[in-house]
Amino acid sequence: MKYPKIILIFLVLLLISVTPVMALTTYVDGSPQMFALISGTNEFSPGQDVVITLIIQNRGVSTIKNSWVGGNNAVPVTTRPDYSQDLTGDQYAVWQGNGNIARDDLPTTAKMVMVGLSSGNTPVIIKTDSQTIGDIATQASKTVKFSAKIPANVSNDEYQLPLTIGYTYLAQSEELAADVLQSWYARQNQTVPITIRIKPLVNIDVLDAVPENLTVGSGGYLNLTIKNIGSEDGKKATVKILRNGQSPIIPSDSSVFVGDFPANGIITCRYKVAISGEAAKQTYPVDVAVTYENRDGDIVTSATDTVGIPVGGKITFSVISAPARVVPGSDAVIIVVYKNLGDTTAYHAQARISAVDPFTSSDDTSYIGDIKPGENVTAHYKVQARDEAETGMYLLDAEIRYRDALDNSQISDTFKVPVAVEQEPASGVLVSILPVLALLVIVGIGAGYYLLVMRKMK
Repeated sequence: MKYPKIILIFLVLLLISVTPVMALTTYVDGSPQMFALISGTNEFSPGQDVVITLIIQNRGVSTIKNSWVGGNNAVPVTTRPDYSQDLTGDQYAVWQGNGNIARDDLPTTAKMVMVGLSSGNTPVIIKTDSQTIGDIATQASKTVKFSAKIPANVSNDEYQLPLTIGYTYLAQSEELAADVLQSWYARQNQTVPITIRIKPLVNIDVLDAVPENLTVGSGGYLNLTIKNIGSEDGKKATVKILRNGQSPIIPSDSSVFVGDFPANGIITCRYKVAISGEAAKQTYPVDVAVTYENRDGDIVTSATDTVGIPVGGKITFSVISAPARVVPGSDAVIIVVYKNLGDTTAYHAQARISAVDPFTSSDDTSYIGDIKPGENVTAHYKVQARDEAETGMYLLDAEIRYRDALDNSQISDTFKVPVAVEQEPASGVLVSILPVLALLVIVGIGAGYYLLVMRKMK
């Protein structure tokens, strides 16, 4: 029974006498080396909202490695002795101690990386704030995206945007005791230029937009003065105006061929446009674009430029004369004076009234010609009132038909012409029978004279 106990004691003593063997590898130098490049194309067009995709790379490399194989009498093995070396600026690494404790981080790992893209002294507008993208180990990379706006009036072919990369890294590690490791971390910021290229394009700016006779429900002309503010010389260029969404300005002639349209060149174009009858008196948008042949022989259309066009209200008319007067049972020529209250000329106008009971008319239309804005014109009508017409004020419907600047037939809204029915005054009746009385007197005198002469002859 004593043999098992003896064997157990022997095994315990054997285990105690065996020295454990441990292996540890520690990188003791190096630092992150950060680079950035654009993923995909770096060429963008003026006037675009773009996404700039960047790849952030860590190319840091450690050149010294401490390999430690240990037991009771183990010693560290390294290619160099203990050292402290200034790397670049505030980047450094120090290896001290025997390397008995494993490091949590490598000196080449970029920790808590933050990247921010800015406009610098360029006109490019960066819309995305700085972003944190986590840790980037050596020989690894991460992708980050920034939203930007390329203004329509950029002039240079190339711009450099400053990209700031900030990170923390293991700067120093020191074993204070066999089981105590102290580490120091440093913060590093560096700026990397990101180069973007701007495609040479024709880019337009509408310098002036002058409407001609543009009123609600009619047609007229639109005169545009346009400048090429881009860096491309357009060939075989055609300038187009386009309806903007549901804008009531509808192009009738939408294209004007202008030929060569060089950078900084200025051209003028004239278009026929129609205005919807549903519009109001206000300013409405029109889009303008240029289609041209670029330096590579490709047909390209520029970005649109939107310009506001003032539209006048529909031509309206008013009656500014006193009410015309008609006597029951008689014919009358009434005179009506109209005024153009609109902003444009009404061409070849004709005024018409609608004679309703108790009136009739043998001539209800009057040609009044061209009526300029604010101008007065006079119309004449023949009107008859029935014998039994009651005295009082009547309102007759009137309208004016005319031609607009594009010779389209237009008709005004209906408005009212006041006509008064009045009994003829007594003095008027007396005046009206004076010729009859005069005739009777003359006949009476003649008859008396005849009778007197005949008596004398007898």
